[in-house]
Amino acid sequence: MSNQTILWGMLLLPWLTLFLMPKNDIKRWMPAALFVIATNTLIIDVGVTLKLWETRENVFPLNEMISYVYGALPVGAMWILKYTYGRFWSYVAAQTMGSLLLILIVQPLLHRREIFVWLNQDMFAGMGAFYITVIHLISVYLYQMWQESVFVRSEQTGFSANLQPALSKPLPKELEDNKNNE
Repeated sequence: MSNQTILWGMLLLPWLTLFLMPKNDIKRWMPAALFVIATNTLIIDVGVTLKLWETRENVFPLNEMISYVYGALPVGAMWILKYTYGRFWSYVAAQTMGSLLLILIVQPLLHRREIFVWLNQDMFAGMGAFYITVIHLISVYLYQMWQESVFVRSEQTGFSANLQPALSKPLPKELEDNKNNE
């Protein structure tokens, strides 16, 4: 299998799985997925800047950012949140297994194929990437909790913000009276 096939697969295939997720669930978990993309972009970019790792091959137009940051990671976070949200320790267990799969199997495979190469092997031998990942997964959960508290669902409150243009609002009483007198 070519490197490009692997990279495009990590980018596109996870998004296809969302056809199996109900539309309301996609809407609910998408902010967390975007948070995963933004924070992983920062993590990867900091690692490149500090010369901890480098991306030697990627899909066009991505350069430094490995394609799973925009595919497998956000979609995986959505699926894990869907089945574990509200049960923190289940979430931690599922994310930890996913993180170990990424750190112990996927990244070494990418390293051997010279796609995503670690330049500072000592940090990763000591499971430094795992600690970063644990902090990141907890921040994703906290972000989703914040999202749930900020954007209260209309089904829960019975209130829906129904914004209408000013022209559709009723006339004030005195203007209504003038209109009837004409």
